[in-house]
Amino acid sequence: MNHKMKYDVVVVGGGHAGCEAACAAARLGAQTLLVTMDMNKIAQMSCNPAVGGIAKGQIVREIDALGGQMGIVTDATAIQFRMLNRSKGPAMWSPRAQCDRGKFIWKWRERLDNTPGLDIWQDQVEELLVKDGEVTGVRTLWGAEVRAKSVVITAGTFLNGLMHIGRCQVRGGRIAEPAVEHLTESICRHGITTARMKTGTPVRIDKRSVHLEEMEIQEGEHDFHKFSFLDGPRPLKQLTCWICYTNPSVHDILRQGLADSPLYNGQIQSIGPRYCPSIETKLVTFPEREQHMLFLEPEGETTNEMYLNGFSSSMPMDVQIEALKKIPALRDLKAYRPGYAIEYDFFDPTLLSHSLESKKVKGLFLAGQVNGTTGYEEAAGQGLVAGVNAAIHCGGGKPFVMHRDESYIGVLIDDLVTKGVDEPYRMFTSRAEYRILLRQDDADARLTERAYALGLASTERHQWWLQKKQQVEHIIALCEKTSIKPKEVNTRLEALGTTPLHYGCKAIDLLGRPQVNLDVLQDMLPTLKEAIDNLPNRKEEIAEAAEVLMKYKGYIERERMVAEKMHRLENIKIKGHFDYQNMTQISIEARQKLQRINPDTLAQASRIPGVSPSDINAMLVLIGR
Repeated sequence: MNHKMKYDVVVVGGGHAGCEAACAAARLGAQTLLVTMDMNKIAQMSCNPAVGGIAKGQIVREIDALGGQMGIVTDATAIQFRMLNRSKGPAMWSPRAQCDRGKFIWKWRERLDNTPGLDIWQDQVEELLVKDGEVTGVRTLWGAEVRAKSVVITAGTFLNGLMHIGRCQVRGGRIAEPAVEHLTESICRHGITTARMKTGTPVRIDKRSVHLEEMEIQEGEHDFHKFSFLDGPRPLKQLTCWICYTNPSVHDILRQGLADSPLYNGQIQSIGPRYCPSIETKLVTFPEREQHMLFLEPEGETTNEMYLNGFSSSMPMDVQIEALKKIPALRDLKAYRPGYAIEYDFFDPTLLSHSLESKKVKGLFLAGQVNGTTGYEEAAGQGLVAGVNAAIHCGGGKPFVMHRDESYIGVLIDDLVTKGVDEPYRMFTSRAEYRILLRQDDADARLTERAYALGLASTERHQWWLQKKQQVEHIIALCEKTSIKPKEVNTRLEALGTTPLHYGCKAIDLLGRPQVNLDVLQDMLPTLKEAIDNLPNRKEEIAEAAEVLMKYKGYIERERMVAEKMHRLENIKIKGHFDYQNMTQISIEARQKLQRINPDTLAQASRIPGVSPSDINAMLVLIGR
């Protein structure tokens, strides 16, 4: 007799999406089961052992502000932290941390083990159970049957996964781990369409075989920045990364091996990530380049295993090793394993609503790489939203949806369900039209109140945010009311290379100058310095938040006005109001796209590729009638 279990929510897959989904659902009171193939590889960093990066760091800050776990786990296991894009404005600043791969897994396991209402079952889901268009549970490889009101699929690269190294092919979802071979078919049985994507990972190197003294050192940063808004240090030893470069000799060997490259001999048919290409793709795409930068990054605090960022490859292993040995610092290279590519199934994300619930099967939610994305952060952000909505679905509440001016996660999900994907989707700041509003420093201001009202953010987190909000407002108010006289500051202003004052002004007005920051202003104003020095905690974080709000006030307000105009279109609900096939007032392409996507609002319709502004105007006229 099969083992039977009953839960509110079942989460299938223990990667970054699955872990956030399971925690979020349980925190909202749903009895939750996380089904994973290997409890010792929960939240495994299949590729680079790093979190964050351009736009991705903002997503992790948003996950943390919402009460998610990724930021907390990252800070606890970080071995190098850097704030990227510091040379640009604060809308572009993006945190990134190199993590200890092993400790990351066990810190996540600790978070899961201590989440009330969350159980873990080690098994492999083979079948989705559906009755009358509504999910009823799952059945596993070992015959367990789990009944549930909601199911969240976060299977990553495991669905019919096929790995490639040269002409060798091995079925698997990750190196040394089996593929899931029947779940895709079980899901597609209900009208959900699937296609294939490809991703890859680089060679892993033994640090003892590398001539590190011949490489450039890349140090981390040691200031107050981190991922979680909750207080807490980075406890692990902070380590160094190194930089080296390929050269023409490396490229010659790689070109000779292209005939055996799965990407170029027809073996791999699916599309890989445009913005994280393999080294062989770089050679073909940029034939004039004589070198490509590579980063050698530690996998952990104590291990000799190193990750060679920038050398993702599925070339034959002897070609990979021989080519790398032409780099002077790697001439005596010893590898733990070669790089490889993996093909896997994903599902058409336009068949999802903004809650990440399937339009075909009620109670079925999908998150992560199964929706056509790439990256731990994109997966985790989707997982949190899917987990929240899976829990809400059990009680019949209103879905939790974020708008494009509210979070990068909102941009990500809207892009997926509105535009679909034809290559692995990766987040960039350029994808967000409101990126001045979506900074890494203000994720708590944007999202903590919503998360607390939902029951996702703890009382401690909410109080932490309220205290910070009050202190930031106090500093801004002080700068707004404090007057500055020319004779008090002109000598300093001239030394900074900026125009002296002819008349008095408020302190906040000086911050608008590029040469003046809050540190400079504190030197000029003892009362401001005293106010910041007397803050009970997080002085630097609070000062930075206040400075950004004051210095970029005009830009922020202007972008908020643009966002509010778009909200008017968001408020015009159109789902179910139009027979698109018979709308002769709009183009044939628009009819076809609108019929397929069936957007909820006029704003979503305006973002569908192929729907023109004139089509939107025509729909506005029809709505008016």
